[in-house]
Amino acid sequence: MAASTSKRPKSDTQNPKETQKPPSNKGKGKENSSKATSTPNSDESWPRYSLDDDTPWNWISLTDPSSSRIPPIFTNDGSYFLSLVGSAVKIYSTATGLVVSTLTAPPSANTNSHTDVLTSVVINPQNAFQLITASLDGRLMIWDFVNATLLQTINVGQPILCMCVHEQFKGFVYVAASRPRKKAVANDNNAVVLQVSLKHLDRMSQAVEIVPVGKTRSPTGLAISPNGAWLVATAGHKVYVAKTASLSSGFTKYVSPERLTCLAFHPFEEYFATGDEKGVIRLWYCLNDNLAVNVRGVEKRTQTRSFHWHAHAVSSVTFTPNGAYLLSGGEESVLVIWQLHTGKKEFVPRLGAPVSTLSMSRTNNSEQEYLVGLADATYTFVSSASLKVTRSYSRIKIDPATQGSASSSKQNIAPIAMQYLTSTLILPSSHPSSLQTYSLLTSSLISEVEISPSNRVSRRDDKPIVPSTVEKVVVSESGYWMATVDIREGDTGFRPEVYLKMWSWDRKQENWVLNTRIDRPHGTCKVTDVEFSPNPLGGKCAYLVTTGMDGRIKLWKLSSQQTIQEGSDSWVLHATLNFRSEIPGCVSWSPDGSLFAVAVGPYIAIYTPASRSLLQTLTAPENRNIRFVHFIGADGRYLLATGANTLVMWDLIRSRVSWQSITPLPIDLVISHKKEETFAVFHSTSVTGEERRTKVSIFSVLSNVPNTIRALPFGLRNAILVPVQHKAGYNIAGVTDSWRVVMISDSSLTLKDEGLTARAMNFGAQAPKRTLFQDIFGASAFATDPIESTQTSPLQGKEQGGHETFNDSAYLSPSLDQLFASLAKTFLTARPSEKSTTLENQEDFIDEDTAMNLELDFPANHVARLPQPGEMNTFTKLFRTHCMIDTPPSISSKAQPKLNGVHQKETNGSLHRLEESLVTKPARTSNNQPNHATPLDHSPPLPSTLMNGKKRKKVSS
Repeated sequence: MAASTSKRPKSDTQNPKETQKPPSNKGKGKENSSKATSTPNSDESWPRYSLDDDTPWNWISLTDPSSSRIPPIFTNDGSYFLSLVGSAVKIYSTATGLVVSTLTAPPSANTNSHTDVLTSVVINPQNAFQLITASLDGRLMIWDFVNATLLQTINVGQPILCMCVHEQFKGFVYVAASRPRKKAVANDNNAVVLQVSLKHLDRMSQAVEIVPVGKTRSPTGLAISPNGAWLVATAGHKVYVAKTASLSSGFTKYVSPERLTCLAFHPFEEYFATGDEKGVIRLWYCLNDNLAVNVRGVEKRTQTRSFHWHAHAVSSVTFTPNGAYLLSGGEESVLVIWQLHTGKKEFVPRLGAPVSTLSMSRTNNSEQEYLVGLADATYTFVSSASLKVTRSYSRIKIDPATQGSASSSKQNIAPIAMQYLTSTLILPSSHPSSLQTYSLLTSSLISEVEISPSNRVSRRDDKPIVPSTVEKVVVSESGYWMATVDIREGDTGFRPEVYLKMWSWDRKQENWVLNTRIDRPHGTCKVTDVEFSPNPLGGKCAYLVTTGMDGRIKLWKLSSQQTIQEGSDSWVLHATLNFRSEIPGCVSWSPDGSLFAVAVGPYIAIYTPASRSLLQTLTAPENRNIRFVHFIGADGRYLLATGANTLVMWDLIRSRVSWQSITPLPIDLVISHKKEETFAVFHSTSVTGEERRTKVSIFSVLSNVPNTIRALPFGLRNAILVPVQHKAGYNIAGVTDSWRVVMISDSSLTLKDEGLTARAMNFGAQAPKRTLFQDIFGASAFATDPIESTQTSPLQGKEQGGHETFNDSAYLSPSLDQLFASLAKTFLTARPSEKSTTLENQEDFIDEDTAMNLELDFPANHVARLPQPGEMNTFTKLFRTHCMIDTPPSISSKAQPKLNGVHQKETNGSLHRLEESLVTKPARTSNNQPNHATPLDHSPPLPSTLMNGKKRKKVSS
């Protein structure tokens, strides 16, 4: 189609006499044809603009390049966790989930941007405030993450795939690097494990000591045993084991029946766990000095123990610190907790997305938590005691794997809209049947809307389950209505399901509420476009136009039905329109809402919604298939028709074509500016062996030559115009081919996120952790609040006239004794008068007989946790010493027999008398025992804890 449309305009421009002849308009009084006499030669205007002459457009990414498959690591105190994102290390706060700092690797001079991706990160075992990172460009970088500085860079010379360290090997790291070959081979997955020194051989040379250990396939895991005696690597169907004491002996290979995907060592015993692509977890008991590991290159089989629940590949495994449990996760979006002793398992289901990584939080005084990294870049904390999700942190949740595998015909579907009331973006979510709301003001995720309820099971066996997919979303200009179209393709013997849903905005709850659902608005055919009518005043006279592959144009109207329920509005069908036998496509409304234009094949049909009638038809022989149609400008005088690579501008007032243009590149998208008489045309450029890029041409309605040409280093699936205050020109939000959400603008763009840059970290600003005593009894009354650093300003006077006193010369001014009183009043504030309350008034006010309703103040956000080993010993000793002691014999007496259930009557206000009797009066003795009471000033008072101790002892007996 693109080739045929590009040849026809060339023949028209070479033969202007033929193009001046209008087509026959018999019986078509409402049709207007394009006139080639007003069309300049497009071949003379475009060749001077080439791909090398354009300038880059300002853009910024709102999402990370992709969710990391490397498990995050925690700092030693557990206050922060670090995650790899592309070529940067993001440092998150464990308490708030905010990014506090970002360490970005400097670009390498010998490589491009695609090879500086970080592949591993570890904390330096010799310094808890240093990080060691490895990247695909072969660099090892040592960071001081507290001060956000790069300390050292070591170039290995080979792409590094994995890395591990151990405290016993000071100054050394173990890496798995790609093995270079003289001849490049496709799908080369060979690697070599190296021991690399972190110190240079001499000061003048940058060379480092590198010792090869052995060759492997492309590794999926590399780890050292907790005692430092064994080095294990997993790659393909094999496990590679080497003794660190004799690295020259190389690896001993152990065969796995399935391809291995992950590796984890037991915290203190000599065995490790692996996961494979069939969902089986194996414990390997092959770390034994008695084994023949000195035989190089020998494949062996060893004793293993299997756990199987996962239906698909296991993405990550890890052990708990006590070694009693094993955690696993995968595509099922379920966290599985295995009890190693019994083999029993527990589940944390419905996490929202496939599990990518698993990590254990390092906490000294609080409960152990599991950090689950999901495929949609969400981090979820799970309590180890309750096995429930305690908190989740995410920015924009999009899983490229889920979106891309939804359907082969839906790879370019990326619904995006703008909510004008709240200045939020409506974007596709991690599941194709949901949408998410992202705030541009706060740079945070607001909510998620499930458009079509569906099962989140990914697939059964190897066949993926086709879910319901949201294909289109549009929001009215008033912001009160949203329309969505979701479709589920039919299986064998079943028809596809298509739903048009109208959602109303709840201003109190600030969320979307389903108002109207229309099943199969265009039968079983696909909906091609949806568009609301402009409604500047936000009234109820609103229309919605939908077009479908069934050849019909349907006009929906908002209707009030106050007879059923007061104030209940719904959408009803207002008209069904047909235009010959053409398939309608793009819809565009005029700015005042009085007209709407529909692209139908080579024609543009203009309708009036009030009369539901065809007003005018525009035709152009250059466009055999019009893809986009747009009203241009604030008054809607001009109408743009866009084909595969042609642009035709109509002047509706003069009813003629203003100009035409042929683009050298195919047109993917057109965005018109609502306040200016300009529009942007997006072209796709494909370079062999590289990703698709975008070239943007900005036109004016008065010229067929683009005013400016901009370039973007990515391809776009969809984009919309976003109005931003105090920013003129174009502000566009779009979704790229790799499912990244980007903002594009003529002006500079910045995100309101302090953690996007490298910043020094303040460990003192962390909130103090709760102790076990506070978990039992609450916060202490004597606990001091954290001191907040406040910036004090100089003392300001109440009256600015006081400073004018010192403007005169010293010999002309009176003495300071005379000025002090008047000047001091300008800086002092009179104390408000307080009415003294007498004791009699207080006694009259307090009613002793009134029952008091005590409100217990429980600590907010309290989460139960388990005590650490040895933590209760201090409290046990404390209670035994002070609470569980016997009564001294000097004041003991024969206790009167007390009946069970009989309690001494107490009166309100007599507590002071009881205390006085216990302190001043000696203990009552029997006739046979002398009184051993001591004077008052030498006998200590009986505390209340003593009475509680006696009562507790009596009950226990």
